[in-house]
Amino acid sequence: MNKDNHSMTNEFILIGFKDHPDLKTFLFVVFFAIYPITMVGNLGLVVLTFMEIRLHTPMYIFLGYLALMDSCCSCAITPKMLENFFSKDRMISLYECMAQFYFLCLAEPADCFLLAAVAYDRYVAICSPLHYHTLMSKQHCIQMTIAGNVHSLIHIVLLLRLTFCGSHHINHFFCDVLPLYRLSCVDPYINELMIPIFAGFVQIFTITVVLISYLCILFTIFKMKSKEGRGKAISTCASHFLSVSIFYGSLLFMYIRPSSVKEGDKDIPVAIFYTLVIPLLNPFIYSIRNNEVINIMKRIMKKGKPQNILKQISPVTN
Repeated sequence: MNKDNHSMTNEFILIGFKDHPDLKTFLFVVFFAIYPITMVGNLGLVVLTFMEIRLHTPMYIFLGYLALMDSCCSCAITPKMLENFFSKDRMISLYECMAQFYFLCLAEPADCFLLAAVAYDRYVAICSPLHYHTLMSKQHCIQMTIAGNVHSLIHIVLLLRLTFCGSHHINHFFCDVLPLYRLSCVDPYINELMIPIFAGFVQIFTITVVLISYLCILFTIFKMKSKEGRGKAISTCASHFLSVSIFYGSLLFMYIRPSSVKEGDKDIPVAIFYTLVIPLLNPFIYSIRNNEVINIMKRIMKKGKPQNILKQISPVTN
């Protein structure tokens, strides 16, 4: 595209869901209900992990950081999407678009590495419990936590090399990387090449860690003599693996398929899964099914009952 014949674009129009005006109210109600549940669930897990000393272990630190990343992803995308359902112009500035993409790009690879870190943590805890404190030291935990940030910075730097002109309609409900490439007046060949290379490496590496970890866990579980312990371990692994399958499946379909850059509306259902549905499900999958977290929540709620508060105050007043 010739830069001389097209003005540079400083604003974009998000036209996702515009072709379905009859579903506008229904989708708004559904996503409006999902947003507070997602934020309360994830931020609640972050606060609980930070304040409860018993949860200051590698697995819960990973889950807390995962919940924080899901909160960032949901907070960066959902409010603007809800606004655009009833907005006439559906405008988003270039700076807002870049900020939205940054937080999304920060959250996705971080989720990949954190899901792999949680799987590896469970592998060490179940299969090599005597070496747990050595293998899951603070230094290793920090390295696993920040690994995804390097990947996000690479994509941000590559995106900054592009300029946008001509059409400023983004056929999506947020500023994702593939719709932005379609509007670039600079050839995005390098960027398109980097997506399967970097995203593919991250996903293949983390998926391999997850699969090997859970296979080793399953072999260890089948050797257990206690049926109760075996059933509990299988239930935990099944719930974790369900979340991993949904997350990686949607990302693989979105970024690894060869024709993804040429497609428009087909990206939206997949994007809904990894930006809205998965952040909603993760707190329930990783926390509500966890007996330790449930017991801590019950203890906190029990302390918060009016009669218990009065009992704590009465000795002071007397």
